[in-house]
Amino acid sequence: MNLSVIIPIYNEKSTIHEILHRVQATNLASEIIIIDDGSKDGTREILADMNGVDKVRVILHEHNQGKGAAVRTGVQSAQGDVILIQDADLEYDPRDYPALLRPIEENLADVVYGSRFLGGPHRTILFWNMVANKLLTFMTNILYNNILTDMETGYKVFRRDVVSNLHLRANRFDFEPEFTAKILKRKVRIYEVAISFNPREYGDGKKIGLIDAFEAVWTLLKYRFMD
Repeated sequence: MNLSVIIPIYNEKSTIHEILHRVQATNLASEIIIIDDGSKDGTREILADMNGVDKVRVILHEHNQGKGAAVRTGVQSAQGDVILIQDADLEYDPRDYPALLRPIEENLADVVYGSRFLGGPHRTILFWNMVANKLLTFMTNILYNNILTDMETGYKVFRRDVVSNLHLRANRFDFEPEFTAKILKRKVRIYEVAISFNPREYGDGKKIGLIDAFEAVWTLLKYRFMD
């Protein structure tokens, strides 16, 4: 089973070396696709030295489009049988890869979500961020008749053929609800596993905000009744 790790990046010069080191240390990725979404902090200059080295492929967006657009570019470029989305901000730990991949390897699932709310080790999260995450997940479960615990997780792993005809459109953080809505409507086998989580705060560069929560609500409602 060949694994493609997709790393969408925007202004992460302080973390890119470390996250790449952690991904490579797993010895599980057949390719690592880094999509720079128009960084302006010096990230692109760092990536220039990484391209083509140790299974790394760098793709540059000329201007910032959003996480969803970067992920879509990565998915379209991936060659592996299985695709894993890895944020670059060190909130998610690649040492969880074996647990995330196991349900697919054992043919128990086609998509795996790494849940921050299943009891894995984690640093304390901002209260209202947790409330927003849980409310969005609750809304997802009502609309799509499921029992997910963490719809907004950044750790989503899936067989490449699952998304080959999914027609994803999201450009920003609405990628998470769009992807979830569309795979739930297709009755794809989903598995959740507990992951560790080290959330960063807005002063450290966290990018998601209140407007993204409203976009998520609209996205969940929209795709309940359309493709």
